[in-house]
Amino acid sequence: MAFDAKGYMEEGDLDRAQIGPSLQFNTRPLEKLKQITVHDMDDMKRMPMVFTIGYRYLPSSVQSAIHRLQPIVMFHIPFPGTILLTDRNRGDLDWSNGSFRWTYRNRFTAERRLTIRSYHPGAYASAEFLYRSQYAKWSSTYLFAGCLFPLSRHTQLDTYYEHENNTGPHPNHQVNAAGLIIELYFPPLKQ
Repeated sequence: MAFDAKGYMEEGDLDRAQIGPSLQFNTRPLEKLKQITVHDMDDMKRMPMVFTIGYRYLPSSVQSAIHRLQPIVMFHIPFPGTILLTDRNRGDLDWSNGSFRWTYRNRFTAERRLTIRSYHPGAYASAEFLYRSQYAKWSSTYLFAGCLFPLSRHTQLDTYYEHENNTGPHPNHQVNAAGLIIELYFPPLKQ
C-alpha cells in the first residue's frame, strides 16, 4: 500500500494538489534486479512487474475538484552496466462535475546508482508521452533529467529538470521547470 500527497507551486503560489491511496501488486523479485537496486530504497524496483491501482483527489482553488482512478503497470528491466530500465504505463481516468476524460501516459526511464565512497546517489533520465482523450491525439511530451539523493535510511530527495512540450491547445505550450520531491520509505517489518 502506498499513499501520495503532492502539491505543485507556480510563481510562489500553491497551484494544485493531489492526495490519495494506492494498492500495489507485484511479481517475485528478480535476482539481477536485486543486484542493480541494492542501494535503492524503493523495493518495488526489484520486481520485474508491478501493478498499482490508486485513487487521487485533486482539489483546486481555480476550478472544480477532480476525482481520478489511476491504474499503472510497470516493467523493470535489468540492462548491462547496472542500468535499470523502467517502462511505466499509466492511465488517468478523471471525472468532475459529470464530465469524464482519460489520459494514457507512457514513461521510459533509465537509472543508474553511482558510488561516491559509501554514498549512492541515483542519476536518471526519462521521457514520457501522453495521449489525451480531449484532444484525441498524442499531445504532450515530457523530458526529465534528475538525481536521487539518499538523506537517511527512510528519506530520499529527488531533484530534477523537466521540459514539457504540449501540442494539445493552440498555440503549442512549452514549460521548463525544476522540481524537488521528498520521498519517504517505510519498508514492511520483517518477521
